Amino acid sequence: MRGVTTAQTPTRNRRARRMEILEAAAELFAARGFHGVSIEDIGGAVGTSGPALYRHFSGKEALLAEMLLDVSERLHAAGASRVTEAPDAEGALEALLTGQIEFALSHPSLITVHDRELGNVPEPARRQIRRLQRLYVEEWVTVLSELYPSCPPPRLRAATHAVFGLLNSTPHSAGELPRETMAELLRDMARTALTAVQDTAQNQAKS
Repeated sequence: MRGVTTAQTPTRNRRARRMEILEAAAELFAARGFHGVSIEDIGGAVGTSGPALYRHFSGKEALLAEMLLDVSERLHAAGASRVTEAPDAEGALEALLTGQIEFALSHPSLITVHDRELGNVPEPARRQIRRLQRLYVEEWVTVLSELYPSCPPPRLRAATHAVFGLLNSTPHSAGELPRETMAELLRDMARTALTAVQDTAQNQAKS
């Protein structure tokens, strides 16, 4: 057992160090923009030299790609898990809302970087990121289709993107309110928006 623990420790340490670098880079990219940040800036933020970062990433573009790919993978995996483990569609939607709100409140810098810098991610990583994001959206659409069967999937997909825009407003909206209060506000607003989708569909069907 000692041998396994010893062998695993450097791997864990390296992974933790990579995450530390990614988090520092996200803060810098959000504050200054991708092109306004150098490898030396990122190295300084984590207490090392710029060239030392090349032991972890081949360059700034690779670092950005891993940053956005990692968060896209985590969101999709967590979303799929929440839906699978939920007892019903209502529980699944609540779990998805909770997860997205937690992410939005915890990682506003990543939201800013994604919105502003995805175009700087090299292919094929950009295609992978977009594919994972589409799969994550479809988790929501599947759940909403069960809750609102009269709404066609394109409407539910559009509504999902709109709700993401609302929840991912935290780079601008978070900070003035306590975290729990902000989370409750975001949840209430998202619920209201999704209910409106159903109401609109029903009104159109009657007219």
